[in-house]
Amino acid sequence: MRMDRWFRSRFPEVTQGRVQKMLRKGEIRLDGGRAKADTRVAAGQQVRVPPIAPAEKAHRKPQARAVTYSEEEASALRDLIIHHDDEVLVINKPAGLAVQGGSGISRHLDGMLPALMFDAEEPPRLVHRLDRDTSGVLVLARTRQAAQWLTRAFRNRDTVKTYWAICIGAPRPAEGTIDVPLLKEGGHFGERVEAVPEGGQRAITQYMTVAAASKRAAWLAMRPVTGRTHQLRVHATEIGHPIIGDGKYGGAEAHPGGFDRNLHLHARRLELRRPNGRILDVSAHPSEHMLAAMDLLGFDINDIAADIIWPEV
Repeated sequence: MRMDRWFRSRFPEVTQGRVQKMLRKGEIRLDGGRAKADTRVAAGQQVRVPPIAPAEKAHRKPQARAVTYSEEEASALRDLIIHHDDEVLVINKPAGLAVQGGSGISRHLDGMLPALMFDAEEPPRLVHRLDRDTSGVLVLARTRQAAQWLTRAFRNRDTVKTYWAICIGAPRPAEGTIDVPLLKEGGHFGERVEAVPEGGQRAITQYMTVAAASKRAAWLAMRPVTGRTHQLRVHATEIGHPIIGDGKYGGAEAHPGGFDRNLHLHARRLELRRPNGRILDVSAHPSEHMLAAMDLLGFDINDIAADIIWPEV
């Protein structure tokens, strides 16, 4: 097992960013020597574990609280369904709806899942996440067995996820692969991810320019080959073209005049293979603020080039 995963499996209260920092400083040692995040730990080896601060030992993820919701809200949630079968539900998550609870979040999808039970014996289960500000395809498992194979599919990267983004400027080259490691750190204003030359987790994003409005903005199709937190947002900023509305990583440049201040990032399409060999292929219509931006920039949503066939990585 990788050293960082070995450590997190035994000390889940310690963040990935903290583990990376201890490895860089040599506080975590393997058989007396320095180790990296991707160093493999084998049976019989000795790992030196540094003292863990009491604050870290006491840290636990907050328990999800029950969320009360009206029948009107439940009906609105059911209206978001874009695919429904015996094993899987897929919704088009709106921007602004948190997937799970957390500090300062009282309304979230996880707490409203009983509204999506239908004829099942238990509520559907979350098997992956979207950022609160990202809209689009979100998959839910309707059974324990479906949750198991869906979780494996996402963990083993047996899925093809295509996002649409409206970014500042037009990337050159118009298509390519971004391979820049990312490091997650906590902070006073929530978790933040930084692009780092080394010491982070490997993160790979493919992108293609669907259309460009001169040098003002571009419509990108983006595929996260890896699934790191805020990966697409950080990678877009790293190549000099932050996503419109992403003030967290793009600063003031990400809020040009004439555009809605919401994040212009949408999980457009998901493709994955079921255990029976059939393909689940679902697409979600963009949010209103992204449609408004496309209209302003003269982009045609019916452009067939937007549904990309990605090359192998």
